Amino acid sequence: MTPLSVNATNQGGPPTALPGAVAVRSLARRRTVGMLVIVGALVLAATASLAFGAKILSVEETWAAFWHPDGSEAATIVWTLRAPRTLAGIVVGAAFGVAGALIQALTRNPIADPGILGVNAGAGFAVTVGIGITGVTTASEYVWYAFTGAALATLLVTLIGSAGRGPASPVTLVLAGVALGAVLNGFSTFLSLIDPDTFRAVRNWGLGSIERTELSDTLAVLPLIVVGLVIALLVSGPLNSIALGDELAATLGARVARTRVLVIIAVTLLAGGGTALTGGIGFVGLMVPHIMRWIFGPDQRWILATSAFAAPVLVLAADVLGRVIARPGEIEVGVLTAIIGAPVLIALVRGRKSSGL
Repeated sequence: MTPLSVNATNQGGPPTALPGAVAVRSLARRRTVGMLVIVGALVLAATASLAFGAKILSVEETWAAFWHPDGSEAATIVWTLRAPRTLAGIVVGAAFGVAGALIQALTRNPIADPGILGVNAGAGFAVTVGIGITGVTTASEYVWYAFTGAALATLLVTLIGSAGRGPASPVTLVLAGVALGAVLNGFSTFLSLIDPDTFRAVRNWGLGSIERTELSDTLAVLPLIVVGLVIALLVSGPLNSIALGDELAATLGARVARTRVLVIIAVTLLAGGGTALTGGIGFVGLMVPHIMRWIFGPDQRWILATSAFAAPVLVLAADVLGRVIARPGEIEVGVLTAIIGAPVLIALVRGRKSSGL
């Protein structure tokens, strides 16, 4: 007699579901509802991004201008000014969110950030050098400086972390990233203080903004971010095994060294491309995956997928808020994500339901 039939006999009623089956159904229901809520929130955030600004448009005007551009003032505002920055917000949000989830899985640290590998510092230093040497002043001109600096910084961190010890471990990667980031930030600050006028663009870019992003810049970086997202999808399964520890992951058939290399490549493409496009937008890659893990559980496939949709919601919401509260000017999105993210993250970390890996 099975446990299920024993339970039914003892109770004198119809068979009841086992506790494990109930838990599985409850988790599946929560994941389905949560994903629908996130997608709906993204649609609302994108609509608000198209509607709000120095001139506020109604929802009807926004959708009419979006679907039927007729050369009117509303259509010009939506397609020329707001649609490019909305697309940029979605792209960099997904990039930072997934990059953060990858770093947290790689280092087995639920509050790690893409900047921990020196990506932001490398991008900032490269932009500083580019401005000082070539005099570039616009995002379209220094976007490739930023990406190259991010890629080189990540490569250097990997080489330092693995020097003389075989494959780099999560601990050595973190230490190397923090050390290199501190050095590069120091050099960038030193150069900026020598000639504040020349390097003013670096300070503005470093705050993190999607206001100055042009459609051509987003389309140039988009292939890199798409490749990074595809790699993240491919490594999501092995990352579940690595979360249990390298030795156990190897016994389960995961190729730990190859997975780690692919994660580093994906983070470079995602965080490097996002930073090159908009500058450093803090707390997105740190906070969003942490919240997704809390809601959807420790399965890296769900964390990565939901972070790709939830992180753009945070970026677009912060951008809209910055436009509304400082109208007709605006506050940089990177400033507001830090203001929003810091207290929320503190509350999550201190709460009893704060998740770990």
